[in-house]
Amino acid sequence: MNSLKSKKFFLLCVLITAFAAASAGQQTSEPSREPILRIETGMHTAPISRIGVDAANRFLVTASVDKTLRIWELPSGRLLLTIRVPIGGDDEGKLLAVAMSPDGNTIAAGGQTGYEWDKATAIYLFDRESGRLIRRLGGFLGQVERLVYTPDGRYLAATLGGKNGVRVFSTATYALAGEDKDYGDGSYGADFDSIGKLVTTSLDGFTRLYTIGVTGSLRRIAKRSVVGGRQPFEVRFSPDGSRIVVGFYDSTNLAVLQAHDLASLYAPDTLGVRDLSGVAWSSDGNTLYAGVVLPDAGGTMYIRKWADGGRSGYHDIAGVAANLITHILPLRDNGIVYCTGDPAFGVIDASGNRQIFTTSAIADYRNNRQGFLLSPDGMGVGFAYQFRGLSPARFSLADRKLDTVPDGNVKWRPPETEDSNLNVTDWKETYAPKLNGTPLKLQQRESSRSLALAPDRSSFLLGTDFSLRLFDRRGAERWRVAPPGVAWAVNISADGRLAVAAYADGTIRWYRIADGKEILAFFPHTDRRRWVIWTPSGYYDASPGAEELIGWHVNNGKDSAADFFPVGQFRNTYYRPDIISKILQTGDEAEALRLANEERGRKAQSSTVAQMLPPVVEIASPADNSEVSSSEVTIRYSLRTPSGEPVTSVKVLVDGRPVAGNRQLTQEGPSSGARELKVPLPQKDSEVSIIAENRFAASVPSTIRLRWRGSAPATDAFVIKPKLYVLAIGVSLYQNPKYSLGFAAKDANDFAAAAMSQKGLLYRDVVAKVLTNEQASKDNVLDGLDWIRKETTSKDVAMVFFAGHGLNDQNGVYYFLPYNTDLEKLLRTGVPYTDIKNTVQSLAGKTLLFIDTCHSGNVLGGRRGLADDLNGIINELSSAENGAVVFAASTGNQSSLEDAKWNNGAFTKALVEGFMGKADYAGKGKITINMLDLYLSERVKELTGGKQTPTTAKPNTIQDFPIAVMK
Repeated sequence: MNSLKSKKFFLLCVLITAFAAASAGQQTSEPSREPILRIETGMHTAPISRIGVDAANRFLVTASVDKTLRIWELPSGRLLLTIRVPIGGDDEGKLLAVAMSPDGNTIAAGGQTGYEWDKATAIYLFDRESGRLIRRLGGFLGQVERLVYTPDGRYLAATLGGKNGVRVFSTATYALAGEDKDYGDGSYGADFDSIGKLVTTSLDGFTRLYTIGVTGSLRRIAKRSVVGGRQPFEVRFSPDGSRIVVGFYDSTNLAVLQAHDLASLYAPDTLGVRDLSGVAWSSDGNTLYAGVVLPDAGGTMYIRKWADGGRSGYHDIAGVAANLITHILPLRDNGIVYCTGDPAFGVIDASGNRQIFTTSAIADYRNNRQGFLLSPDGMGVGFAYQFRGLSPARFSLADRKLDTVPDGNVKWRPPETEDSNLNVTDWKETYAPKLNGTPLKLQQRESSRSLALAPDRSSFLLGTDFSLRLFDRRGAERWRVAPPGVAWAVNISADGRLAVAAYADGTIRWYRIADGKEILAFFPHTDRRRWVIWTPSGYYDASPGAEELIGWHVNNGKDSAADFFPVGQFRNTYYRPDIISKILQTGDEAEALRLANEERGRKAQSSTVAQMLPPVVEIASPADNSEVSSSEVTIRYSLRTPSGEPVTSVKVLVDGRPVAGNRQLTQEGPSSGARELKVPLPQKDSEVSIIAENRFAASVPSTIRLRWRGSAPATDAFVIKPKLYVLAIGVSLYQNPKYSLGFAAKDANDFAAAAMSQKGLLYRDVVAKVLTNEQASKDNVLDGLDWIRKETTSKDVAMVFFAGHGLNDQNGVYYFLPYNTDLEKLLRTGVPYTDIKNTVQSLAGKTLLFIDTCHSGNVLGGRRGLADDLNGIINELSSAENGAVVFAASTGNQSSLEDAKWNNGAFTKALVEGFMGKADYAGKGKITINMLDLYLSERVKELTGGKQTPTTAKPNTIQDFPIAVMK
């Protein structure tokens, strides 16, 4: 049974159950404003239900059951904006329908939207450019299943679930123009032709045809049962309006009809197709497209294209997705854009070539139940990133180690699923799992997906489409939780304390077996490097660059779009690896918090997330991607303060770095309103960002891209290259000889020499200050930081290199250890992280920081502290408000390795090699940030046999840029 790639699975899991689940909730007048933790990867994390494009094909909107809308630029596929609707528990906020007005200005979206607080669903209308919710159409009894605009944009049609029919609205005022409620089941298909005729389909068996009168009234002119299936589902007019194609929920047939009376014309060849979904005509009407599953699919989807509008032969385009194709739309050039349940979306041109394919960043845990492993104490989990167990990995919570080449000799436990005395059968992909022959009680159409028997056989865990359930050995349900997605795999720790589940949203979550209380969640990004782990209250730990992967969704009422704040905005309070380390042992978040605070001498937290929310900034003008021709631009922006906390400062960034003299100290109240400021611009394409701060946190940057269209600068100004300033610090020989290392000082010298080789190439001059061994006293290091801060201008590049020891004190404060460090007097003799951060913040030019300070802690008497605390430092330095690109030699509890055969540390050897040209994989004669990152990752792993994993973190406000060129 391959129901993952079927209309039935998508409809039952996403559409039908959503309304039933919401109906059980309690009505409230407004959405809750309590912050909700959500995953955010820059792409959808659940099936994309529908898409929309404007008439000029400039923009694409995707709607997902992950409760977000995303606006993409065409043809580049660049993400422009994420829009968040008001959400609630369970299914409230799932988006099933979307349409973009032909002019591209308005987005209409709906689904399970508004029922939780109004006991009726709503259609949300958003401004496409700003994401602002401009209108809400409410009062519908049934989910909004399909939305479609007329080609001239004058009308919007909505079909509804249940027996609630179709509504048509005049877009001049969005007043109801016409309706038909005479439906016997839900309507899942709708389309307009070029003159305004409307066709709909319904699972009641009928396809209906309407005309819209001069006043906008809706008149039904035909209603037919169509040959080919009992439940018509998809429907599309041909571009000339003469034909209609219908696809079915209960069959793999297609039917092409006459558009004026719905009479049958012909049936395209679907022989051998196992499943079919999503249909569309090409813009010229000559080609018909549909998503199909073939018998030899092997986990992939095809798009079939028929010639002559479906009358002639076909060609199958392979490998377009790994899951159900949920919607297809034509593009002006006779190509198509499509979306899938992966989730993913793509563009295919008229010749059948894929031009764009953007897929999710979530691990696919399907069909890998026996590969879902637990360490004996439950603190380590084995999983696979890809379908059917491909790309296995292991994560150890104890040392925060993500191993993508797991040691096969370490035997972790798969789930136990067979026992003659506790005989659970028929649990794989069925609606009727049984215990010793007796059916278990599940919801209607709830399919069982995964099973784990408790080690003592007193109970068993069952993962399904809609729930995670623990049953006792007699089949009585002990507890049930609503999961964030299908529970593809489950397991129970060897001591029977913990239940663990892997879900369709890419998360792995731990629960107390005693009561089903969730205590921890883990999300591994599919780049195989980033991960984040968090508690229900939001205390978290994250690898470098991973703080953006989760955050707080905050509703702003039912008539406004919601806000989203990445967890990194609350780093000072919620970055707590010490709590994460204790929670699985204690099994209780409150107890883990108490013990961690007691250990660190920290006071209990008094402020809530809602009280600490940062300001929200929105640039009103110029618009994104505007053309500019002046060296100064006026930026108009607005400020909101959701927490009510006053704004204490506003910072302007150009290309990710602060603009001198443009940090505005303010004391703004909750209603700051519109403001403006003048920003100097370089004579090139650039990005401008604005960040506002309150006493708790900095805002998410509001960023626009500006394209330079002014006159070319004077010749002399044009050829002036940047200047590079380098501060390289390396300590091998310490005043206390037991701290000494082998190659840290040489690493600093070698890095400086590599940088000097760029003089006259990428940089007009390179000035380096090198401090090694006794030269690297605390005073000299601080003087060096002051030197590079004063020398670097906005046109320059600064590189700071640290090699030696780093140490976290008992309060978690990080120190770099200079030559004259005395561990008994660390506050007075160490270089605190705050001095490094302050330097990075104040550097005017592009800033790169290289950190190689995680050498073996044995020589420090085990006093190095939590090595993963360096992750927090990397994330803070590379945040938008600090703006540094950070390269670190190692992550987690790994040590930075050095060896005489390299005559360097592994990190510096790879760094120098890459800088001198080996990172130029493409042979283009330049090394960029991303190219160096890739080279470091591969080369250090090669040198150390996978024992050391370097990492790079870069602010979102900084694009990739060259740091070296070849002679």
